Amino acid sequence: MIVTRFAPSPNGPLHLGHAYSAIVAHDLARDAGGRFLLRIEDIDGARSRPELADNFRRDLEWLGLEWEEVPAQSTRLDSYEAAARRLMEEGLLYRCTCTRAEIQALEPRMGAEGLVYPGTCRGERFDPSRPSAMRLDMEAAMARAGEIVWEDADAGAVIADPREFGDVVLVRKDAPASYHLAATLDDAADGVSLVTRGMDLFFASHIHRVLQQLLNLPVPRWHHHQLLLDDDGRKLAKSRNSGEGRLGLSELRIAGEDGTALADRLRMGQIPCGITLSRYPHGAS
Repeated sequence: MIVTRFAPSPNGPLHLGHAYSAIVAHDLARDAGGRFLLRIEDIDGARSRPELADNFRRDLEWLGLEWEEVPAQSTRLDSYEAAARRLMEEGLLYRCTCTRAEIQALEPRMGAEGLVYPGTCRGERFDPSRPSAMRLDMEAAMARAGEIVWEDADAGAVIADPREFGDVVLVRKDAPASYHLAATLDDAADGVSLVTRGMDLFFASHIHRVLQQLLNLPVPRWHHHQLLLDDDGRKLAKSRNSGEGRLGLSELRIAGEDGTALADRLRMGQIPCGITLSRYPHGAS
């Protein structure tokens, strides 16, 4: 059975890009007689606002979607801690006290998704007086995992090689887990068999596939869909776009727009003026 999910973070209102992502996941599950899940990713510290999760549910209902809700991330902290402890005991995690400014001062190389951490704290004595994150020793992880692949609906079989990211953070200084660790563990716990998300997260799937191998988790398939881009060619973002009436779902819903009609237009690629539906410019190719 196909199981998909939509997993928004309650740190800002949903916009048309979220609607499109939810519709893609919903329809892939519905058309295959599967299950579509809603998971609230609410471990982003003070930025998480519980009242927004209620708005998310109203927005999805307004779009005409049906879902099963699974436990929010805030109820799963023990699983994140256990996974991090296991990786630490196996010598695959190390503590990092570097600040963003300190990393930038080292003039690290640029990778597919920005600055690549140069491994400054790897093998160094940990200073307990400074806040620390926990990073994955990527070379050690890849040596342990061996050659592995993941399957994307469009790209086909992809060899997992997340070295482009460097030693990624798995436990943040300000949160019990990074997106990489939490989403990977949650998808496994929820039985997600088809991970649907935007093309901007294509590269992240390399990391998640390696974590699945290291933690002996089930391996889903992936479907990376197109993104809605603004008139500057940037993907829609909560901080930049969601407050505009033409983009914010809650504003459109409260204004009386027909949500199911909007969903059907998005399915057919009919989107508001100034917005385009496109493959992410830094995608798989």
